[in-house]
Amino acid sequence: MNLMVIDKNRVKKILVIKLRAIGDVLLSTVVLENLRSAFPHAVIDFLVEKPGREVIEGNPAADSAIVFDNKKEKGLELILRVRRYRYDLVIDLFGNPRSAIVTLFSGAKYRVGYRFKWRQYCYNIVAEPRGAEVHNTEFNLDALRAAGVPVITRSIRFPLTKEAESFADSFIGENHLAGRFLVALNPGGGWYTKRWRIRHFARFGDEIAGKYKAVPLIIWGPGEEGVALELQKMMKAKSYLIPPCGLKGLAAILGKCSALVTNDSGPMHIAAAVGTPVAAIFGPTNPMLQGPVGEGHEIVRKEDLSCLGCNYTKCPIGNPCMEELCAEDLLAAFARLIEKNNILQKQERAL
Repeated sequence: MNLMVIDKNRVKKILVIKLRAIGDVLLSTVVLENLRSAFPHAVIDFLVEKPGREVIEGNPAADSAIVFDNKKEKGLELILRVRRYRYDLVIDLFGNPRSAIVTLFSGAKYRVGYRFKWRQYCYNIVAEPRGAEVHNTEFNLDALRAAGVPVITRSIRFPLTKEAESFADSFIGENHLAGRFLVALNPGGGWYTKRWRIRHFARFGDEIAGKYKAVPLIIWGPGEEGVALELQKMMKAKSYLIPPCGLKGLAAILGKCSALVTNDSGPMHIAAAVGTPVAAIFGPTNPMLQGPVGEGHEIVRKEDLSCLGCNYTKCPIGNPCMEELCAEDLLAAFARLIEKNNILQKQERAL
């Protein structure tokens, strides 16, 4: 039972906490428009680590992104910094020991979090965690439901900038790609066990270039350029590596593409947020819990394996979900993606 009922008239400043992975931060933006609707005049800040900053900056429902640098700032320093803002409501969507303690000592009258072991006692409004039962967006919205905040939308948002749009336009123009059937390929990803093998990506890229006259764009992020270059070298078809860029630039380029073929990763969620259809490759993670948000996407898995959704970052049996999933499986899913989103018809109208 929750110990507090929120008096909306007493809430002038709100802090949402979601640390770590870019994709997780993006999925947590589902709470922002709902909070803005419930508290139209409140200041709404969002505490993230550095990689997630671009996800929040520019979101019309958030006033600012507050960045925690865990390499430079100690936990006590973060607590003191948060206390100085004098928040009335803190919503901890992360729920690890650090975020729970920051919430507890924030000074906020209303503290919302999940019933995780001892950390539940850091909050006075507690949500039951359903992370193993519902999609991550619903998990985040459960915190609002516990706080009595109406859920009016389930949309996630990745805000672009004029600079990012110009960056994408320049890349497209300089490579004479305007009007072409652009398909982004994302061979990267956080865990090795989530990464489809490069030889399969190369075969797939060559096939769609031949069958659909698609132009593969290979996307990459920090530390992934070597993987991207390896894929490009392995492909026979002409492909393009996107230039180095931040998340805004990546989002703008993905917005120019007709589709993204990707491992379970941050770019998968970014593409979905900017309206690009996604063919998403899953193995150790569960697409029902972490899949791309919205309609029109395709999920591809090695369905005959009994160990799918194991959540192993190291596989004891050789990672068959990524090793044995072949290009033909992806080609079938890509054909379905094209059909359900009328991609070829849209491409013809664009020419």
